[in-house]
Amino acid sequence: MKLKICGMKYPENILEVGALLPDYMGFIFYEKSARYFTGKIPELIKTIKKTGVFVHESIENIIVKIKEHNLQAIQLHGDESVEYCEELKNKIDKEVEIIKVFSVGDNFDFESIKPFENVCDYFLFDTKGKLPGGNGTIFDWKILKNYKSDKPFFLSGGIGIEEIAAIKNLKLPVYAIDVNSRFEIEPGLKNKNLLTNFKRKLEIVNL
Repeated sequence: MKLKICGMKYPENILEVGALLPDYMGFIFYEKSARYFTGKIPELIKTIKKTGVFVHESIENIIVKIKEHNLQAIQLHGDESVEYCEELKNKIDKEVEIIKVFSVGDNFDFESIKPFENVCDYFLFDTKGKLPGGNGTIFDWKILKNYKSDKPFFLSGGIGIEEIAAIKNLKLPVYAIDVNSRFEIEPGLKNKNLLTNFKRKLEIVNL
């Protein structure tokens, strides 16, 4: 399982966390978020995929951000349609990954995401809450047993060190774990020591 650290905001902290070599690092381009990123992303090691997180953003503005920050992945955290994703896919470089987020509650219907399979590279399942993301709570992973697709997905929503083994035991195509609020000193400022411990335990599980 790969690691995505999301909601990065401060340049020094970005470099500090970047030294841990996560697979993905997320930057939120959504003005209403407490982790809204407005600066310039410092130079990161090339293996880290810079991921722009967008909510109900125009395709034109996403393309601007891709070029401005050399983003390697796009995370769509709103109610973007299949048509929207298809149009975005056709307008950006093929190497830029599209991650479509779905907020999961007790009655989530996995049939509803089938039309997105051909227009997204990955799905991301997050906890349904008041905010588009960063709610810091875990949803009932048992519902993932209803996931019948072979498309790998990111798992998000209040994940901490204690959850690593349980995620591995799901026996599902979890491509990456997405962490955020459980590792923060304040919104956008990550605790490097906690993340270091998390990454070590994740590497052990991956052996």
